[in-house]
Amino acid sequence: MKMQHVTIQTSHFEEEVRFYEEIVGLTIQRDMRPAGRNMVFLADVPGDTCVELIEAPEADDTGSAWLSIGFKAPDVVKKREELLALGMDVTPMREPGPGTKFFFVKDPAGVNVQFI
Repeated sequence: MKMQHVTIQTSHFEEEVRFYEEIVGLTIQRDMRPAGRNMVFLADVPGDTCVELIEAPEADDTGSAWLSIGFKAPDVVKKREELLALGMDVTPMREPGPGTKFFFVKDPAGVNVQFI
């Protein structure tokens, strides 16, 4: 069984779309906005697991300490430097074992996004 998508409901819809396009590097695979629904599916390439964003004005956008979405970065050190240069609040780099480095940043809905 393959995971289809992860859903994030947010009151900061357009900011979320920009975050996942510009910061994470995903592209919109399916856009429901032309049909009158603020909902998009983004992925690295067609057929991959998607991040589904849905506009929900009632969302509190505080995220959850228990939720995170992880993305493999080609160069995690460079990615962290890029986000710091953009003024984003990133965690320190963590190295839990040989060959593994990662850090977190919050998206506009408060979801923890991990780059590893």
